[in-house]
Amino acid sequence: MKVARWVLRGRWRSNALLLPDNAGTVACAPSGLRWQTIKWVKLRRQVRKLQARIVKATQDGKYGKVKALQWLLTHSFSGKALAVKRVTENDGKKTPGVDRIIWNTSTAKTKAIVSLQKRGYKPLPLLRVLIPKKKDKTRPIGILAMKDRGMQALYLLALEPVAETTADRNSYGFRPERSTADAGAKCFMCLAGKNRAEWVLEADITGCFDNISHDWMTANIPTDKTVLQKWLKAGFVYQHKLFPTEAGTPQGGVISPALANMTLDGLEKALAEAFPRAAQQGLKMNMVRYADDFIITGNSKEWLQDEVMPVLVNFLAVRGLTLSPEKTKITHITEGFDFLGWNMRKYNGKLLIKPSKANIKAHLKKMREIIKGNKAMKQESLIRLLNPVLRGWANYHCHIVAKKTFGYVDAQVWSMLWRWATRRHPNKGARWVKAKYFKTRGSRNWVFAAEDEKQGRKEIRLLLESDTPIRRHIKIKADANPFDQKWEKYFVARRVNKRQNSSKGQN
Repeated sequence: MKVARWVLRGRWRSNALLLPDNAGTVACAPSGLRWQTIKWVKLRRQVRKLQARIVKATQDGKYGKVKALQWLLTHSFSGKALAVKRVTENDGKKTPGVDRIIWNTSTAKTKAIVSLQKRGYKPLPLLRVLIPKKKDKTRPIGILAMKDRGMQALYLLALEPVAETTADRNSYGFRPERSTADAGAKCFMCLAGKNRAEWVLEADITGCFDNISHDWMTANIPTDKTVLQKWLKAGFVYQHKLFPTEAGTPQGGVISPALANMTLDGLEKALAEAFPRAAQQGLKMNMVRYADDFIITGNSKEWLQDEVMPVLVNFLAVRGLTLSPEKTKITHITEGFDFLGWNMRKYNGKLLIKPSKANIKAHLKKMREIIKGNKAMKQESLIRLLNPVLRGWANYHCHIVAKKTFGYVDAQVWSMLWRWATRRHPNKGARWVKAKYFKTRGSRNWVFAAEDEKQGRKEIRLLLESDTPIRRHIKIKADANPFDQKWEKYFVARRVNKRQNSSKGQN
């Protein structure tokens, strides 16, 4: 209570939903609380106000006040309720941790709000699962127990405003209101044009999440040190055996992306300090980072190799990280390079960003697996499975030079569906198969469509990626902070513009 007493003085108005713990007990919840009656809009507004104050304190360098405001937020009913809501409504809500417990009822969720308290808290080990990667490799994912997810979501509410305020200007991964499209737009700005950089250092960190130094995080991440150390040292269970965690932050943790981002933040500053006259000397230095994948541009291969690389290696070494030798290389822009699923290359002096061959191959493989794995499925059910995959991939690439690729994918998917249809009726001719599965709609003669019984026999059609309009993405302003109230109108305008463009694409 002493930590936050001075925060409450003067400007603070008493509010039962945001009162801190009383004498170390759990945050006061309204009497007769029911999950269905919680006023979420009011809670979000209260938390946003407190996050805005954290941003202001961070900008002013008042880190004692930041700590006090974080304490107030992590001990508030509003913060705890929103944390429980987040972890019980995301994609992993039905996946239990080592304790096999999930919060899937209103009563369990209400009790969970009260259970989120620091006193006596001890996180459980993570349940480790290996998921496949490229080239027959695997990636470890840690599944947290529900209470640990809730605690991490709660402390993330207090940490994220600081992370956004201190983040690198050109870091785009795992940050609110930022996306790969912003990273791609920044790459275009750095590389397009005659006088732009021609050499690119493609950097990739070896096992970033698994190797970050615990000592560095404990000393530099502005959150509760005791709770953070408990998470980092919780260990993991794999094949019914308990293993300790000596380094890294687990992939799959709610707060892990923010911790990894804050570990790598400062790289732009390190480069600026190492090369303070980069612009005047024509070094053409730019950095674009998405999570642990990033590029650095320069005017020559020798400068990137001999001067930039040592700065980069030293920066990472302090944090317990190293570059991946097989993925880190220096490339000329006319040869092109892959970044975030795109290939960026100059053709006769013109920069074109296209879907990478590896990304196209992976997309078609996924489509093929869905179609082959559902040979006996009804046509309308298959369309419902395929459309979200097609729409998601097309929307990801709709900001780049992808129209020709969309047509190629449509042709490949048509071939897969034709084989799917003819296999179901080996004794029927091609005309009969076409009439049953492929309709004529307007000027198109091969529309894969069927009547959807779930929608009152309304026709459902397979989406064509080539129908997706290509629109240039407007990059987010580098200094924009979604937790800073002075940027509120800016983000509202961006969301409105995004919705309008999305609705135009559906018409």
